[in-house]
Amino acid sequence: MAGQGHIHPLSQAISRCLAIWSEMGFRQARGPLIETQWYNFDALNVPAEHPARDMQDTFYIAGHPEYVLRTHTSPVQIRAIEQWGVPLRVVAPGRVFRNEATDATHEAQFFQLEGLAIDTYGTLTLAHLKGALLTFFQKFFECHDVKVRFRPGYFPFVEPGVEVDMYLTRSDGSGRWLELMGAGMVHPNVLRNAGVDPERYRGFAFGVGLERLVAVRYGIEDVRYFHSGDVRLVAQF
Repeated sequence: MAGQGHIHPLSQAISRCLAIWSEMGFRQARGPLIETQWYNFDALNVPAEHPARDMQDTFYIAGHPEYVLRTHTSPVQIRAIEQWGVPLRVVAPGRVFRNEATDATHEAQFFQLEGLAIDTYGTLTLAHLKGALLTFFQKFFECHDVKVRFRPGYFPFVEPGVEVDMYLTRSDGSGRWLELMGAGMVHPNVLRNAGVDPERYRGFAFGVGLERLVAVRYGIEDVRYFHSGDVRLVAQF
């Protein structure tokens, strides 16, 4: 008799994340893995001279240089706004690709979770973003003793941009700050490129690597395990 199957920890994490954000009024959005440079870069305020557009970071489609394997889930922001309009609250989990060397903390393919909230100007602030992320971390890690801090960070598609750290206290009383994601208020140019008037609407966005979330939750030291196909890993979940 064949052994009992197991749901991959990343699949479990996606389901868990979607359930948590759904409770906060966010709907799920999806986008294609092969994107145009417009959606992957230009619409997100990533200029032509930005280093992320160089060949060493991006997989381009042979014979079709206008298409790339998406380097982040942020293109879903533009597609979701075009599909549903604003106000809008969405989260978008999915696979992304980076043309880089692999090691214990980097992979050429990995999963991200994108979040976007747009509402009338003045409705959403960085304080709302911080509160939403704090709630998410508390529920995902099943720990109420969680603190969140913002540090200035640069991302072309948000202004201001922040690096988000979480302080997780362990059961033995010890703890440390963990850098988990980038976030910020959606850049006015991104709103304009999606056909939204930045004088009337404002919002926040964030992106987090799902492998990092799962690695922190379960103490997994090498993200390459998630894509190894080793059934000994999934059998633990």
